[in-house]
Amino acid sequence: MRLAYGTDPAQFGELTLPPDGADVRGTVVVIHGGFWRARYDLALGRPLAATLAAAGFAAWNVEYRRVGAGGGWPATFEDVAAAVDLLAGQDRLDPDRVVALGHSAGGHLAAWLAARPGLPAGAPGAGPAVRLRGAVSQAGVLDLVDAARNGVGRGAVEDLLGAGPQDDPDRYALASPAERLPVGVPVVCVHGDADVNVPLRQSERYVAAAQAAGDPAELVVLPGVEHFAVIDPGTEAWRACESAIVRLIGS
Repeated sequence: MRLAYGTDPAQFGELTLPPDGADVRGTVVVIHGGFWRARYDLALGRPLAATLAAAGFAAWNVEYRRVGAGGGWPATFEDVAAAVDLLAGQDRLDPDRVVALGHSAGGHLAAWLAARPGLPAGAPGAGPAVRLRGAVSQAGVLDLVDAARNGVGRGAVEDLLGAGPQDDPDRYALASPAERLPVGVPVVCVHGDADVNVPLRQSERYVAAAQAAGDPAELVVLPGVEHFAVIDPGTEAWRACESAIVRLIGS
């Protein structure tokens, strides 16, 4: 079921529910990656949405404005926030049982969404109508300052935020999950140690900082696993992500 949360062509999502009559275990917001760039879209999340719905979850596969098609700061952030808030009015969905699942750039957005309650008034995404129960970051870009300085995505972070960390530190402080700690809910970072697209260092730095801030963050390192295995429902890497979702949703 396609639902719009705004008027731009990219402001929509696809809601996949378990069969009629089946209990909904919780809602998973699926956020695709692609370094926030326009050439990638929510088709990346469809196999995961189908797998989650078959397991009894509602899957809300979100599209958003990306860099090169009206996205960037603050549009991309406003979009994913509005998409999550739309869940508050949906039948069969419990707004208290929502987690985010994001891959790569989507992992960044998933962790950022978990941090929305701590954003200052007036910031993009502040004042959430739906507060996440937690987030699962699949090889996420979680420390934007470190990613920009180390060339992760070949300038993708600077393109997203429209500046480097030395040029607009305040923007990075609002946009980077590593700068928004503590978030007060669990964030599980699943990351392969053979990932050459987003280095394991990104998840390691985030989890270390989150735990130091008192958050129940968790790092799941997958030996020999590359960047895309975590979004292939046929892999053990995906099963590690699904297990994390089950733990976050609870009984």
